[in-house]
Amino acid sequence: MRKIYKIVPFATLLLSLASCTEPHVLSYDVEKPLAFVNQEKIDAYSDLKTYIDRKANPNFKLGAGISLNEYTSQSLMYRVVNKNFDEITLGYEMKHGAIVQADGKLALDNVNKLLKTAQEANVSVFGHTLCWHANQNATYLKKLIAPDVLSSTGPGWDLAMENDFETDNSSNYQVNTNLTASYTAVGQGAKGIGRALKLTNASVRANDWEAQLYVKFSPAVKLGDKYKLTMDVRADVAASTPTQAQLNPGGYKHWDFFGAVPYITTWTTYVKEITVTSNMVDCNTIAFNLGKTASSFYYDNVKVEKYNATGSVKTQEKSPEQKKILIGGALDKWITGMVTNCAPSVKAWDVVNEPMDDGKPYELKTGVGRVNMPADEFYWQDYLGKDYAVEAFRLTRKSGNSGDKLFINDYNLEYSIDKCKGLIQFVTYIESKGQKVDGIGTQMHIGINSDKTKIETMFQLLAATGKLIKVSELDVAAGLTPTESDLQKQAEMYKYVVDMYTKYIPSNQRYGITVWGLTDSKSNSSWLPGQNQGLWDVNFTRKPSYSNFAEGLKLLK
Repeated sequence: MRKIYKIVPFATLLLSLASCTEPHVLSYDVEKPLAFVNQEKIDAYSDLKTYIDRKANPNFKLGAGISLNEYTSQSLMYRVVNKNFDEITLGYEMKHGAIVQADGKLALDNVNKLLKTAQEANVSVFGHTLCWHANQNATYLKKLIAPDVLSSTGPGWDLAMENDFETDNSSNYQVNTNLTASYTAVGQGAKGIGRALKLTNASVRANDWEAQLYVKFSPAVKLGDKYKLTMDVRADVAASTPTQAQLNPGGYKHWDFFGAVPYITTWTTYVKEITVTSNMVDCNTIAFNLGKTASSFYYDNVKVEKYNATGSVKTQEKSPEQKKILIGGALDKWITGMVTNCAPSVKAWDVVNEPMDDGKPYELKTGVGRVNMPADEFYWQDYLGKDYAVEAFRLTRKSGNSGDKLFINDYNLEYSIDKCKGLIQFVTYIESKGQKVDGIGTQMHIGINSDKTKIETMFQLLAATGKLIKVSELDVAAGLTPTESDLQKQAEMYKYVVDMYTKYIPSNQRYGITVWGLTDSKSNSSWLPGQNQGLWDVNFTRKPSYSNFAEGLKLLK
C-alpha cells in the first residue's frame, strides 16, 4: 500500500499537465489501391442482360451453361443466372446417357423438375442435345444389336481344334522335315470310315523330338484351365510317343503336355484330360515326339476341347440392315419421347451435335476402327449412315412445337475453317433430303491467343448461310495461373467475340450467345479443371471479362 501512495502525486501531476493541452486529431489522405478501384468499376456494372437492346434484338437470348443440380437446388449459381441471363443450357442432364435407362425407358423426373423451376423464374431452357456420339447409354444401344443367340448349353467342353483328315486342310497341324506326311486310302480310317493321316518316321532318331507332329489349337492355355485331347491312333508296330507343350510349332516350353500316347497295330481311342500347370501356360501346340520308333503312325478324329464351367453359347451376328432397323427404332423412341415431354417448355434444340470429323472435316465422325473407345460413346451414323441427321431432324420436328428452332452444333469452327465449311455443306445435305435446319451453333471454347482472323472468317461464313447463328458454349481460357496481363487479354477476347458476332451476324439471324464457363473452374471440376475461363472467379467475384463482355453486349444494335 505504501508504494501506491507514493505514485499518486506523480500521476496527479501528469493529469493536470494533460488537462492544459487541447486535443488535436492528425489528418492525412490515403489513396485506394488501384486493384480496389478497378474492382469497384467492374462491380458498378449492371446485370448482363440489361445491356441488350431488345428493340434491335427482340429474339436474342443471352444464355448460361449450368448443371441441373446447380439450378434446381436454387444455389448461388441459380441466382446469378436468373439475374444475368435469359436462357440456360444443361451440360449433361438432358442427354441420352442421363435419360435412357438400361431397359430403354426414359427417366424424366429430374428434367421435369428443372423445366418447372426455370419456368417459375421466367428463364427459357435450350434442349441439349438429342443426337451425339458421346454421353450416350451405349451399353443399352449395343445390347440391341448384339449377336443373336442360336443355342446355349450348360457346363461342358468347347471345341478348340478338330480334324478328321477327310480334306487336305492342314491349317491346324504340321510336321517337321524328318516325317513324311500322307493320307491313307478311303476306308482305312478309324472304324473303317474315311481316311486317316499317315506319318512315316523312316529311322530311329538320336532324340525322340527330332521327328514331331504339331497339333495347333486356340485359345492358348491358361493356368488352371482344363483341356481334353481325344483321337484315334495306331502304328505299324507297338510304340509310345511323349507329348510336349509348345508356344508354337517348334517353340518348346515343357516336356509333358497330354501324356505319352500308346500305339498298337489296331485302332484305339486315346483320351487325356489335363489341368494346366504353370509349365504349360500360354502354350497352343501339342508336339508328338515320334523319333524313337521307325514306323508309320496313323491319326484320325483328332479333337482338342476346353472345359467351360459356365456353358457355351452359339451366336450369329445381326445383318447391317437388322442393325439399322433396331438403331433407327431406338433413335425414334428417344427423340420422340424426349421432345414430346419437353415441348411445353423447350422451344429450341441442338438436334445433332459435333458431327464433323476433325482430321477429315468434310466427312462425318465414325467409331469404326477406334480402339479403347469410352464406354459412353456410340456413333449413330455408323448404323444409320449419313441420313442419321436427316432422321433426327425429322423426328424432332414431328414431336415438338411448330415454331421450334432446331440447330446443328459443332466445335472448333473458329479453329478449322474447313470444318466450318464442312458443317455448312452437311446442313445443305440435310436440307436436300427435305428437313429444315433453323440454326447453326458454334461452341467457341477458345483461349486468349486464339486466331482473331479465323474467328472473323467463321462468322462471315456462318452469316452467309442465312441461318440463325448461336454462339453455343463460349468460354475463353486464360490458363491455370494467369497474370494480370492474361486476364486483360481474356477480357478483350470476350468483347472481341461479341463485337464480331454483332458486326457479321444480322440482327434477324442472332439467336444469341451462351456463356459456358460462368465462373472459373475448381481444381476438381469435370470441365477444364483449374482453368481460369469465366466471367466470375470461383468465389463469384466479377472479373475484367465481365465488364468487357457487358461492353460488347451494349453494342448489339
